[in-house]
Amino acid sequence: MEIFGVPLNALYAQLLLGLMNGSFYAILSLGLAVIFGMLNIINFTHGAQYMMGAFVAWVLLSRFGVNYWLALVLSPLIVAAVGIVIERTMLKRLYHLDHLYGLLLTFGLALVIEGLFRVQYGISGEAYPVPEALTGGTDLGFMFLPNYRGWVVVASLVVCFATWYIIERTKLGSYLRAGTENPKLLQAFGINVPLMITLTYGFGVALAAFAGVLAAPIFQVNPLMGSNLIIVVFAVVVIGGMGSILGSIVTGLGLGLVEALTRVYYPEASAVVIFVIMAVVLLLRPAGLFGRES
Repeated sequence: MEIFGVPLNALYAQLLLGLMNGSFYAILSLGLAVIFGMLNIINFTHGAQYMMGAFVAWVLLSRFGVNYWLALVLSPLIVAAVGIVIERTMLKRLYHLDHLYGLLLTFGLALVIEGLFRVQYGISGEAYPVPEALTGGTDLGFMFLPNYRGWVVVASLVVCFATWYIIERTKLGSYLRAGTENPKLLQAFGINVPLMITLTYGFGVALAAFAGVLAAPIFQVNPLMGSNLIIVVFAVVVIGGMGSILGSIVTGLGLGLVEALTRVYYPEASAVVIFVIMAVVLLLRPAGLFGRES
C-alpha cells in the first residue's frame, strides 16, 4: 500500500526517524527555554554541553567501565557541575545587560569547548555501543521498531513533560516563574534567588547532557555533533516562543515530524524546511507560536 506514491513501510520508517529527531529537538530546546526564561541568557554553549554529555558517557565507559544506565545519571551531573562553574564565574555578570552580551560570551565558550575536544579527540568520532538490554527490535506488524530508538523517544517525552509539570504545576515551579518576573520580591520572602538561578542553569545544562547520552549510541560521539544541531534547535526555540516550556516540547516534536515528511515527499527542501517555517512564523507572530507578546 502507498500514500501519495510512497510505500507505507518507508513512510513509517521516516516518521519514526522524525519522531526521534524531534525528541532531541524538544529536550534541547527545553533546556534553552528553561535557561532563557530564568536567566535571560541565550545559551549558545548548549550544543557544546550536549556534545560534552556524549563524551563524558563515552569516557566513563571506555576508561572506567561505567555502563550506559549509570552514565545516563552521572554524565548530566558532571556536565551540570561544569555549567554551574561557568554560571558562577562568568554568566552572572551579564544578567542585567543586553541579550547580545550573553550570546557573544556563550558563543565564544562553545568555540573554546569544541576546540579543546577537537584537539584531544580529533573529528573522526568514537563509537558508543547500544546497551545490551536495548539491542534488537520489535515487530509491530506495520513496521520494525529498533528498541533503542523507541527508548530514546519514550525517555525524552518523559523528561520533557516531567519538566513541564514541575515548572507549571508545582510550588517550586511557581518560585521559578516568580523569580523571572520579580526576583527582588521573591528574595524578600526568604528565597535564595541567586542559588535558585544557579541550579536552574545547571538543570538546563543537565538536560543538554542527558540528550547527549541518549544520542551517543545513535550518532558517532565527536566534537562537531553539537554545532551540527544547535542552529536547528535555536530555530525550534524561536518558532515555539523564547522561554516557552510547552512551546519547546510541542514545536520540537512537531518540526521533527514535518522534517521527516519533507524528506519523503520533497527531499531537496528537508534541510531548510524548519528555517522556512521560522521565517513565516516570525512574519506572522514575532513572539513565536506559544510566546507572549512584550
